[in-house]
Amino acid sequence: MSEVLAAPLNCHVASDEDVLRARQMGRKCAADMGFSRQDQALIATAISELTRNIVKYAGIGKMEVQEVIRGNKRGMLVEVSDNGPGIADIDLAMTDGFSTGRSLGLGLPGTRRMVDEFDIASTPGHGVDVTFIKWLR
Repeated sequence: MSEVLAAPLNCHVASDEDVLRARQMGRKCAADMGFSRQDQALIATAISELTRNIVKYAGIGKMEVQEVIRGNKRGMLVEVSDNGPGIADIDLAMTDGFSTGRSLGLGLPGTRRMVDEFDIASTPGHGVDVTFIKWLR
């Protein structure tokens, strides 16, 4: 079980500008926590991929970032959610190369590889919720 250290920082996501703002918020939070530049970049990229999906597929959503502790580990917890059309087949969506948007299909599976813990849930017609944790090393 994880312990959240403070209230989350929130970012409304509905445009490309919001994607940039979310990315910058995540990078700053990671820097403030002491993550390496490489891990800051991974966190920012993961946030960018997930929030870009909101703009592309759902139109509107949100991102929350907060510091978390589990045992002797400290990290960043990121939650990205929307109320869009959802994902009909999560297993398929998590397959490298799969895309419904004529892209390379690297977003969700690539994001999963950039972070330490990754969870995705979706109910078709009711949106997508993605949570990830990157642990401070």
